[in-house]
Amino acid sequence: MKYFSVLIMITVLLCQSCNPKKNIVYLSNNNFEQEISQAKYLGLHIQEGDRLQILVSAFDEIAVRPFNKSSMSTTSSVSADKSGVSGSSGSPSEYVVNSDGTILLPTLGAVYCKGMTKQQLKQDLESRLMRYLTDPMVTISLTNFSFSVLGEVKSPGQKTSTNEKLNLFQAMALAGDVTYDGNKTNVKLIRYSDSEAKDQVISLDLSEASIVNSPYYYLQQNDILYVEPDRNKQVAVHSNSNVDQWIKYGGVGLGLLTLILSLTRK
Repeated sequence: MKYFSVLIMITVLLCQSCNPKKNIVYLSNNNFEQEISQAKYLGLHIQEGDRLQILVSAFDEIAVRPFNKSSMSTTSSVSADKSGVSGSSGSPSEYVVNSDGTILLPTLGAVYCKGMTKQQLKQDLESRLMRYLTDPMVTISLTNFSFSVLGEVKSPGQKTSTNEKLNLFQAMALAGDVTYDGNKTNVKLIRYSDSEAKDQVISLDLSEASIVNSPYYYLQQNDILYVEPDRNKQVAVHSNSNVDQWIKYGGVGLGLLTLILSLTRK
């Protein structure tokens, strides 16, 4: 009877492990009668700690120098940093967003930028510079764009990208793609919300073609993606844990039985 019970348990485990894998294909659920439009890219929203490379240009190269930290001499750069100009880093034109959401620019002083897109900050700075320069042009780039991918991917961890317009599938590619045991239908996106002052957790189904139209299709810096294991792996892990427990208890019982037999023989 014992052997029969063990045989049944092994058979059940084998059947569970042989269940067909579902939803292993990206964008597999698609209504081809409807056109799927891609989400509009609204740009990254500037956050505290972001490193922004900002360059100001205009027709008059001499007049533009006081507005570019990169054009200052080493001595003036040091004195400027001591007076409060932020962003002292490897790049002479790089500025760090302070905890109060501002960057400190030469001549212009403190400029609030937290929550803005790069395009909004560009327009704001150019309007300020028009008081001093003719047709000023500002170029802004984010130099520390990073995100994290955890769970059932081949290469989990923090990732960096030179491409700021990064979508979910490009992020998965940088993480080596989802493993066979990963659940593409319930990927968790963890994103900090300034308006709510807390992390948001959003569930995303990467097997749905409509995901390309989601407001979360493009990543923001410091996003976290978590790919949970699928049902088969969760059941297998739970079953293996139960088997380990039975083996442990069986070993203890066998030891006690051996001890009792040895004592009775005496």
